[in-house]
Amino acid sequence: MPYVPHTPEDVRAMLDVIGAASVDDLFAGLPEAVRLDGELDLPPGLTEEEVRQFMGDLAAENVTQADLVSFLGGGVYDSIIPAACDAISSRSEFLTAYTPYQAEVSQGTLQVIYEWQTFLTRLTGLPVANASMYDGATALGEALLLAVVSKRKNKVILPATMNPRWRRVARTMLQGFDVTIVEAPANADGVTDAAALADLADKDTAAVVVQNPNYLGLVEPVQALSDAGKANGALLIAAVNPVSLSLLKSPGEYGADIAVGEAQPFGISCCAGGPLLGFFTVSDKLTRKIPGRVVGRTVDRNGADAYVLTLQTREQHIRREKATSNICSNQGLNALRATVYLSMLGGTGLQELGEANHLRLEALRSEIADIEGVSVPFSGPAFNELVIRLPRPATEFRDFARQFGLLAGIPLEGVADCTENDLLVAVTEKRTADDIELFAEALDAFATGEEVDV
Repeated sequence: MPYVPHTPEDVRAMLDVIGAASVDDLFAGLPEAVRLDGELDLPPGLTEEEVRQFMGDLAAENVTQADLVSFLGGGVYDSIIPAACDAISSRSEFLTAYTPYQAEVSQGTLQVIYEWQTFLTRLTGLPVANASMYDGATALGEALLLAVVSKRKNKVILPATMNPRWRRVARTMLQGFDVTIVEAPANADGVTDAAALADLADKDTAAVVVQNPNYLGLVEPVQALSDAGKANGALLIAAVNPVSLSLLKSPGEYGADIAVGEAQPFGISCCAGGPLLGFFTVSDKLTRKIPGRVVGRTVDRNGADAYVLTLQTREQHIRREKATSNICSNQGLNALRATVYLSMLGGTGLQELGEANHLRLEALRSEIADIEGVSVPFSGPAFNELVIRLPRPATEFRDFARQFGLLAGIPLEGVADCTENDLLVAVTEKRTADDIELFAEALDAFATGEEVDV
């Protein structure tokens, strides 16, 4: 470890204190396949210009969403980003802002977080919001941990229609807590079976999760699921697409105790899948148990507005044994981007955004209705995403569509009762009528087995 400024004697002394024989022992829990064996394979030193040229050549090998039309979704969406998001978030006072523990030098950062929390409470219909969630998946994991600790029960229920990547993250975060994870099945309509959920949610259940819209883009029967899940006192955790809240019921309206989600569509680029921006809101009774940071507004000695971290002390975050969670990152820049984005839209603009997403999805549904061999297996109301059933495996169409300059979607085999021929297609406000027609053209060519010359 030559890059660490410690002598071999320093390293040996530290290893002796913690009872490790070598530095390698510190990484013994990592699989061999992901551990470096030997030195890094690096080229000889280069000049500044050579490095610039080398990195430029590497970057030129990438194909980005600027080069292709993206119908990818599954939790990260190709959305319109106003120039103001880039302009404001790149200002030096935000890029260099100090961590908000010291309020006297962090008023700008604290105000942004406070405004972000305010937007979240208005969106979700729950009274208390935090900041600092890494992404939607880990926000869900934190919500499940809160429920298990709060209810002192060790069973949670996840729907079969939940984002499979979120489910894997939740399982990882619950390891070591002796928690039983049960899956609520989907019915023939592609949504959670409320009767089956009612049978599963017993007195030992700490939490029931509802994802709305679900991973298949379908709108869940949230009130029926809420009633079934909470009948024996379990907490209801709503995992939501925040854009959908412009049109659908808020989690607070159907009795959710916790609402989590991914705010990436609010002014944050896809960036190869990250960084993202999770959010987390709770009912009043869970305020003291909420993870992350909470910013409050007060007044200073001159009567001017002032912003401070509240309800939780700094030590609650940096002392693992006393922390509600071990989140350390602020995610402040992404929260800033989302706050700028929502400030620009306002309530009317947000509603128009939701309507634009919905209209474009229905336009795709209409375009493919007459394509022989292609169908939509679930006819219920959907938002942002649609499941398309193809005559051949979805992976084949995904590769085929690249000839048309399309990122076609996500194959769904293994999710709920979907088959290898099912494809999840996302349509955001960024997709034009020409984009949708091109997608339909590609589907038709694939279904009829045409040779393509594009």
